[in-house]
Amino acid sequence: MRPNPFSDALAFLTKSGWTTVAFWVLVLASIAIAITAYRAIPEQRRLEHLCNWGCRFFIGAMWWQQTLWKLPPYYTDQPQEPFGSTGLAYWMIQEGKGAAFQLQADFVNNLVLPNFYLFAPVVYALEALTAISLMLGLGVRLWGAIGALQIVNLWLGLYSAEGEWPWTYFFLLVLQVIFAVHAYGRSLGADALLRERAAPILSERSLRGLVLRLAT
Repeated sequence: MRPNPFSDALAFLTKSGWTTVAFWVLVLASIAIAITAYRAIPEQRRLEHLCNWGCRFFIGAMWWQQTLWKLPPYYTDQPQEPFGSTGLAYWMIQEGKGAAFQLQADFVNNLVLPNFYLFAPVVYALEALTAISLMLGLGVRLWGAIGALQIVNLWLGLYSAEGEWPWTYFFLLVLQVIFAVHAYGRSLGADALLRERAAPILSERSLRGLVLRLAT
C-alpha cells in the first residue's frame, strides 16, 4: 500500500540519523535567512518573494531527500544487497541500458560503472550542494544551472528506462532553469543579503564582481 503524503513527510522529518539533524539545521537556517532579509531589505517584503522562497525551498528539500538513498560510503540505503541491485549503482546501470544516445550509454558502461567509487562521491556532492544552495538561497544562479545539467543527464540517461516518464525530469529541468535565470536566491535568500552588502563589488568591472553577479 502506498504511504499517504502526510505520514511520508512525518517519517522523513523524524527519522533518526545525522541526515535528519542536518535537514532541520537547513530548515531553521533558511527561515532565519528569510526573516533577516525581510527585516533588512524593504524590497523583500512582497508576496512575490515569499512565493519564490517557498518554491525554491521545497524543491531544495526534494533534492536533499533524493540524497538519502545514495549516502556514502556505499552510495545506497541497502548496503547489504549485491552491488548494482540498489542505490546509485542500480540507477547508473539503468542509464547504461536506457540512455537516449549510445554515446552516453557507452560513457556510463565503459567509464563510470567500472570506476563507480570515483564518480559516486561527485554525484552525491553535486546533489547535496544543489539542495543546500536552493534551501538557503545561496549561489542559486550557479547551482540552479548545475542542477539543471544534472537533470539533463537523468532525463537523457533514463529516457528509455522501463517505468520512467521522461517528462518528470524535463519538468524539474524547467524549474531549475527558472531558478537560475530569475535568480530565486534573491528572494528571501542568502543571495539577497550578499548582494545588499556587496553592492560596491557588484558594480566593479573585476573578476570578483563578475563571479558574484553570475553566482547570485
